[in-house]
Parts: sequence; C-alpha cells; structure tokens
Amino acid sequence: MQKRILILGIGMVCAYASVAQNDIDAMRYSQLTFGGTARFASMAGSMGALGGDISTLSFNPAGIAVFKKTELSITPSIFAQKTTSTYNGSTADDGKLNFNLGNIGLVATANLKDNSSGWQNVNFGFGYNRTNNFQTRSSVQGYNTNSSLLDVFVNNANGHDPSEFDQFSTGLAWYTYLINPADTTSDLQYNHVIPHYGEYQQRSIQSKGSMGETFFSFGANYKDKFLIGATIGYVNARYEEVNEYSETDLKDTIANFNSFNYTQNLTSKGKGLNFKVGVIVKPTDWLRLGAAIHTPTVLSMSDVYSSTMQSDLGGGVTYDTASAEGRFDYTVTTPFRAIGSVGFVINKIAVLNAEYEYVDYSTARLHSSPEVFSDVNSTIRTKYNSTGNIRVGGEIRFDPFAFRLGYALYGSPFRNGENETAARNSYTAGVGYRHNNFFLDFAYVLTMYREYNYVYDPSLTTAVQGNYKSSSFMLTGGVRF
Repeated sequence: MQKRILILGIGMVCAYASVAQNDIDAMRYSQLTFGGTARFASMAGSMGALGGDISTLSFNPAGIAVFKKTELSITPSIFAQKTTSTYNGSTADDGKLNFNLGNIGLVATANLKDNSSGWQNVNFGFGYNRTNNFQTRSSVQGYNTNSSLLDVFVNNANGHDPSEFDQFSTGLAWYTYLINPADTTSDLQYNHVIPHYGEYQQRSIQSKGSMGETFFSFGANYKDKFLIGATIGYVNARYEEVNEYSETDLKDTIANFNSFNYTQNLTSKGKGLNFKVGVIVKPTDWLRLGAAIHTPTVLSMSDVYSSTMQSDLGGGVTYDTASAEGRFDYTVTTPFRAIGSVGFVINKIAVLNAEYEYVDYSTARLHSSPEVFSDVNSTIRTKYNSTGNIRVGGEIRFDPFAFRLGYALYGSPFRNGENETAARNSYTAGVGYRHNNFFLDFAYVLTMYREYNYVYDPSLTTAVQGNYKSSSFMLTGGVRF
C-alpha cells in the first residue's frame, strides 16, 4: 500500500490540468432560455418587435425606446424540475425545487421638450435578467451484464506507468485496489476486480447555479416610427455539480468484490461581456418589425474540481482515497446570435409577436494558456450545428386585466446521433393586472425535452434516455411614474 500511495502522489503532479473541461461546458453557457419578467415569460420571450418590457433589453434592446414612463419592476420565481431516466430497462425519477430572482430593473424615460428634429424620447435602463437555470437532479440505475466503469480505468491505464495515471479517476482506482497489474509478461498491463459482470450501477447528478445578465441599456424613439437601442451585458455564470456513481454486487455473484463508489465535484464560476444592438420599425399602426444582433460572450472561467473513491472488496477489506483539489482557468466564447421579429397590434386590445433566432453552436470555443483545447474545439465543430429558435406570444386585454399565451421551440444543437432531435418545447401562459401606475403579472412556463447520455464510454455501455420537465412560476410587481 505504501508504494501505491507514493506513486499516486507523483501522479497528482503530472495529472492533465483540464480534466474537467470539455464540449459540454461550451454548450452549457451557449444555450440560453427566456427568464426575466412574468409578462415576457408568459409570451414565451417573444416581444422582439413589441418592446415595452424590461426583459427585452437582453434580447432586442430597441424595446427600451417604447417606454413612455419610468418603470421599476422585480420578479421572484419558483423553479421545479423533474427527470425520468431509463437505463438497461430500469427507470428512475428525480427532481429539484428552487427559488430565485428572475428580474429586477429600472427604465428611466426622458421626453425631449424640443422634438422638432423628430426624436421624441431618450431612455436609459439598467438591471438584471436571469438567462439560464442550472438547477437539476437526475438519477440512473440498472444492472449491467456487459461492462463496468472499471473497464474505462483499465483501458486508460494500459501502457502507462502508475505515476502517469490521472489523479482524478484511474489513479484513485489504482489506490483503492480496484485495478491491479495483470498477470502478463508486461509490467504496463492491468485488470480489475470484476472478472464477470452483473453488477448494479447507479448514478446521481445534482447541479445548481445559473447564468444572469446585468444590463446597461440606451435607446431612442424617432417619430414613433423608428426605434433603436443598445445593451452592454455583464454576464455572471455559476455552475456546481456533484456526480455520484456506484457499482454494487447486489446478487453476491462476484468473488472478492462488494461495491465501489466514485464521486466527482465541480464548481465553475465565470464573468464576461457582450454587446447587443437592435431596431424596431413601425411601417403602419398595426405592424411592427424588429431585428437584433448579439456579439459572442467571452466568459473568463475558473474551475475547482476534485474526486473521491471508496472500495469494498469483501471480508472487511475496504479502501478510501481522495484526489488533490484541481484548479484551472480558461475562457468560453459563446456563439453570435441574430434575431428577427414581426409583431401585430390588433385594435389596440391585442398584440401578437413571432420571432426567429439564429445560433450556430459549432462556433463556440474554449481557450486557455497554454492552449490545451484543440481536440475539444474540434469536437465542438463536428458534434454541434447551427439551429433556429422560434418563439410566438400573444396578449389580449380586458382592462384592467390582460391574458397571455406563448410557445417556444429551441432547436437541437446536435448535428447527428440520438440527440439530433433533442429540441426543447416551452408552453407558457399568464395573466396581468394594471391599475393606475401599478402592475402585477403572473406567468407559468412548462418546458420539456429529451436527451440521451452515457454513464461512461459509449462504446462500452448503452445510452441513458432522459426525459426532462420543468415548471417555472413567476410573479412580477412594478410601478410606473
């Protein structure tokens, strides 16, 4: 045992630093959802040609020029998530409940006394809009008669001296005697403690955190026909994940093995900037046209990660070890976005908006110094593709109440494979109340999608089918003055 402790210690120094970063990180921060105010969410985030809501400042900044009064709003939200996973014929359910802040913001309006030039008002705004929620909990369980995670560790170990083992995975399996030297003439071949399969596998992933944008916006209204706006967005991202995996000989058919547990911990934090510019054109009293472009967001990320492993080899023989704490700094560049919108005003009692958002996820990139992400970026280019997101929302007013519905379709970012059809569907509804200078809005958002993933190497195991469902309940209170 003392020899293995020494070897693992050397391996910790030599471990590959960026073990925790891959194409999934780029996708996590590139996919955005509509948060913000309850009115905005109840119309599925489809207000690009209408404006007049603080949340539009993070989508089409020209929406700020629609405001005729100064407005202050705040939106608390409750997020409930459920996941159903199917693996090797076994199904497991899990879920999570989270309270968060969807929006807080202020728009100040300055009406121009001398509007002979045609410019009627200049508006400024600042605040916060939540753009993604990472609160999830999922579970996977089932028997596997064909492979083990230990196969992955053995494949990674073969041909290498133990001093070269990855300190966060293979090295831990070596120290806990789950992999051992093979009985061959080569000193660099290994095997593991499960000579035949049939173990019960379980995985639980719990994540938390969010992405949000602190915005600083400016806009102007020209003759109530042409509206322009721009937003500087300061993005803050935080993601935490605990990934717990185990294999257990529940049927007691494997000699000298009862179980092992492997836990991975990751905390990612990042900050970055982007710039958005947009226009709204009103050709007639009933028609609105909107367009906006978003620059890529460059996030400076910092990851802290670690792993632990425990083994129970039967007969009271147990081992327990932990990695050192890994740290790594890098950047994530998210894709450019372009949004086109069309809105309709119907007899001044109803509005309808539809918009299309173009995103090319294959252009996302990870970078570091020294550069270690060439393979990851190559994977991003081949694994992901460009897609379109469609959002449609409407509102009808019966003063002092308004009723809203919406639908959003977020296209799958995957180029091919099982996840080629992993589109996200959101169904939204809400009601609002306006009285004098006070307003109160409620929204409900139901989002559903399906994705496939693997508990380890796809060449060794079958896919896990995950059905994801989330519900958001949002309440916005605000005043105008």
